[in-house]
Amino acid sequence: MLIAQLPVAGEDDDRLRATKSNNSSQDHAALQEYACDRSNLPWIIFRAAHRANHIAALPARSRSLLAALARTVDANRPFAAIFARRELLTGRALQSMRTFYRSLDDLECEGFIARPPQKRHGDAGLFGRAYLHLTEKAAALLGLVEEPTARADPLASTSAAQATRDSTSLSLRVPCASVADGAIYKDLNPTTQKRQPASLPADLHRLLSLGFHQFLIFKLMREARLQSKRLSDVVEVTWDHLKHAQHPISYLRALLRSPVDFTHHIRAKVAARVEIERANAKAERIRAEVQHHAGGIFFDSSNERRFVLSEDGTEITVHHCREMKARVRTGNWAEEFVAALEGGVLEPATFQRETAFTSKLAATEEGQSVRRQMPKPVRTAAIAQSLSDMKRLLQHACARQLLPARLT
Repeated sequence: MLIAQLPVAGEDDDRLRATKSNNSSQDHAALQEYACDRSNLPWIIFRAAHRANHIAALPARSRSLLAALARTVDANRPFAAIFARRELLTGRALQSMRTFYRSLDDLECEGFIARPPQKRHGDAGLFGRAYLHLTEKAAALLGLVEEPTARADPLASTSAAQATRDSTSLSLRVPCASVADGAIYKDLNPTTQKRQPASLPADLHRLLSLGFHQFLIFKLMREARLQSKRLSDVVEVTWDHLKHAQHPISYLRALLRSPVDFTHHIRAKVAARVEIERANAKAERIRAEVQHHAGGIFFDSSNERRFVLSEDGTEITVHHCREMKARVRTGNWAEEFVAALEGGVLEPATFQRETAFTSKLAATEEGQSVRRQMPKPVRTAAIAQSLSDMKRLLQHACARQLLPARLT
């Protein structure tokens, strides 16, 4: 082993020299690892995040999530929806998904955030996103808005927060803090599910009395849908034959495979039923209207006819001013009477109308009495001779018209 000695003059070539390092790439990686976020936050957002981290009444997890929300919210619109995914918020709050949901429940219970119900898309029927909103309490506490001069009553704010929590349905709060994140709540109806998630329709319960099992009915509903039919329509149209069939299951499946449009039959039956109900309602309305005006007297607009309803409303008497006796109307007079009454053709009797009709009737009676008093014409010899000449003339004219037809 050589003994280390200090370098002396003349031994410059033998001196130890500092070696050059080639770890520039490692130094660059180290700088990148220790680099931080270079984004500049507005002062109001920085203050809001600082205040959120120093709220002593909240747990540490809730303070971290509130600070993440304060960094994400729009300073100009603090009450607007916070457009941020769960991955972004959990990354900024350094929390797992379960802790994230627990923190949301804590903030909602304290009245710092509001979670509106999840809405559906109108065209596809799928669930949309559920956005978070800061409440007035949180915005004022974080300094995003000016604090009110008068402090609100804590009991009133607590009751309002409780009412808001009660109004939100429990089914809209899933996933909650007690479930895991993943496919447990995302896939509610998996393809491997062997139980039906819905209940049997009410109009198909009668199939149970024919020996159909509940799950068989669900299977038949699927088969009917594949054949562009509805099992309810098929059962409704063919129920009278189906309940007397020896093998109702095979018969029903044969009906599903048939090219018959059972929906058209249902629409026809519904239309006929609606027409019958409309006719019955109209007849009932006419009967009630006739019973309401039973025993009444009516006149037309010219006061030439007088209508008298019987006390029981079963018949109507019509008296024309040019006739000496009244006539009893038969047939379907009630419908025409109600139509004329509603159309303003008939009007209730008044003293003036009775007087006008009586005067016209008296004039008619006077004219008939005058015609009865006039002498009847006497048939003289000249009149008889004229009638005989007219008869002979007509006979000769008819004979001349028939003669060419006989010759042909």
